[in-house]
Amino acid sequence: MSPKVIFVHPDNTRQEVEVEAGTSVMQAAVANDVEGVVAECGGSAMCATCHVYLDEADLARAPEMRPEEDEMLEFTASPRLETSRLSCQLVMGLELDQLVVHLPEEQR
Repeated sequence: MSPKVIFVHPDNTRQEVEVEAGTSVMQAAVANDVEGVVAECGGSAMCATCHVYLDEADLARAPEMRPEEDEMLEFTASPRLETSRLSCQLVMGLELDQLVVHLPEEQR
């Protein structure tokens, strides 16, 4: 059984993507042509163009934010919220199955 990520676009349409465990949410978005994830740095937590908002119900099961991610979130094009994360830092496993991420209005 593979975990699934549910991307919610700004217009509230949902796009469900099945991924292999060990795949980041950013990689899943890029591989499945999810609009709204630019991923300029390719997953190095250096650009903030893979910014997403976690669904509040999923906050507790997300991995702890590392300092470099926290710093990079200061440079997002869309407002930073309590639910903001870099999708390159969210690695999928069965513990994150059905993770819901909301895409921001814009990325840089």
